[in-house]
Amino acid sequence: MDVSRVSGLIFRVEFTTSVGEVTRERHAMPTHSETKFLPYTAQQMYDLVADVAKYPHFLPWTAAARIRSTADEGEKTVMLADLVISFKVFRETFGSRVTLWPDDMRIDTEYLDGPFRHMESQWNFKDVEGGCDVSFYVDFEFRNRLLQGAAGMFFNEAMQRIVRSFERRAAELHG
Repeated sequence: MDVSRVSGLIFRVEFTTSVGEVTRERHAMPTHSETKFLPYTAQQMYDLVADVAKYPHFLPWTAAARIRSTADEGEKTVMLADLVISFKVFRETFGSRVTLWPDDMRIDTEYLDGPFRHMESQWNFKDVEGGCDVSFYVDFEFRNRLLQGAAGMFFNEAMQRIVRSFERRAAELHG
């Protein structure tokens, strides 16, 4: 666990990155999980992550976002969304099913279509004294072996950069 002091606040960080088991059908898939303490409420962080349409305003490599549909299903809301990811010569659109669980303070994302063979992520938010703990997990594999190899080289850094972008956005919105 890394403990850092930033602007007088203490941030507790735990993260792991691993490469999954290689099988005949699947190549190694990187995974990343991280838990951080942030000086905001769980509701503030949940709302920030749930606002997929605003991702192009602050997330690196996100050129555009489109919400295809939103359906209230009682204790959850299911959103179908497209993100356009742009990095150097690479520009791809991928679709996801984003399931919002407001009572559980959890957001699950499942891959629908695009450049991945597999992609899933989960965010969990929990109020704790002085703020909240935010947990993030992602597991994916590109269809293209070349992209998968390139992703493996910068995966951990990229995932941490994405999480930091949410932190900066929270600071902009909530001080």
